[in-house]
Amino acid sequence: MIKAIKWVAGKVLRVIPEPLLGRLLPGEFRFDPRDLPELPEPPIGAIRVYIAPANYAGQGWEWARAIDRYFDGAQASNMVYQRKADFRYQADSAVPLGFYAASRRWQRRQFDWVAKNYTHVIIEAEQQPFGAVLDESVTSQVRRLQARGLTVTMLCHGTDIRLPSRHRELVPNSPFADSLASVAPKLEELARTNRQILDSLALPVLVSTPDLLADVPVARWLPVVVDAARWSVTSEPLDRAVPVVAHAPSKGAVKGSELIDPILQRMHERGIIEYRRVNGVPSAQMPDVYRSADIVLDQFRLGSYGVAACEAMAAGRVVVGHITDDNRARVRESTGESLPIVESTVEDLEEVLLGVILNREGSREIARAGAAFVAKVHDGRFSAAVFEDLFHS
Repeated sequence: MIKAIKWVAGKVLRVIPEPLLGRLLPGEFRFDPRDLPELPEPPIGAIRVYIAPANYAGQGWEWARAIDRYFDGAQASNMVYQRKADFRYQADSAVPLGFYAASRRWQRRQFDWVAKNYTHVIIEAEQQPFGAVLDESVTSQVRRLQARGLTVTMLCHGTDIRLPSRHRELVPNSPFADSLASVAPKLEELARTNRQILDSLALPVLVSTPDLLADVPVARWLPVVVDAARWSVTSEPLDRAVPVVAHAPSKGAVKGSELIDPILQRMHERGIIEYRRVNGVPSAQMPDVYRSADIVLDQFRLGSYGVAACEAMAAGRVVVGHITDDNRARVRESTGESLPIVESTVEDLEEVLLGVILNREGSREIARAGAAFVAKVHDGRFSAAVFEDLFHS
């Protein structure tokens, strides 16, 4: 029934003149066709890569820059559809949501421009790169690109493909067992639908974090990219009597904040640590947050790591979190390096933190190893090599 309603709505929207449609749509979907977003300068080179449309945590832009810097003969640009409440990560092209969702003119122009100027397209999170309007699926957009001679690769980010039922079986304290239990059925349906899309397309697949290889075993890991120079600091951690422990979750229910907060507050009240729970700090100020800390707590529910942990390691802090044995093995197999995140579950967090504080020199060694790990695996060179190997194969 829902699919039928969407199909009928699509047919109706097709016949409404665009100036009227732009005014009829609600809220941030409203748009003025006269304000058609400008197109960026097209890339040059034998390999020209277009990445769209999610840019989660700014990674679409970071991967494009990695290609520009470290992939000889290739250039890239990214596009993101933008909501008013977004974090506004940097992007080569930020398209207002209304144009992406409903402007037929923008979508036709965007497709023709990409088909003319690019050789490769990376589609993020199984979302339509040319808009979600009407009844055109991501599959049909892929087939249109292929018909124009472009090479397409799919890129999974996280909740788009992570299967909650599988995660509950693999990871203790999985958020899908309690804090996200109410949305788990919806996310389960999304992940299964997207996996069907991947299977039907049978295209190369990349995943942004190693844990997603459990959901897409045929995929390759494409490490996230951080600007290490932006986060680096000369001072070493644990040089004060009472160390500062920071926790800055983007989503507390996913990171396990409600589980660790009472533990850390008790340690704070006993004078063992100074606990700083960070909320609502703009991304531009996060380097200072990490530099002023000794220990950064990442996450205790997902069993993996991502951008935030890399940023804290780049800042030379001791990073503590829960990484499953499988994910540590995946990192080691892909990079030849051991992941320098101090292992801790919720249950042994206090004991682990006391060990970090008592063995200060050993903990500083781990912090130095973290900065070196990010410089090797997450500065863009490794990711560019993944792209290069994929495209040349």
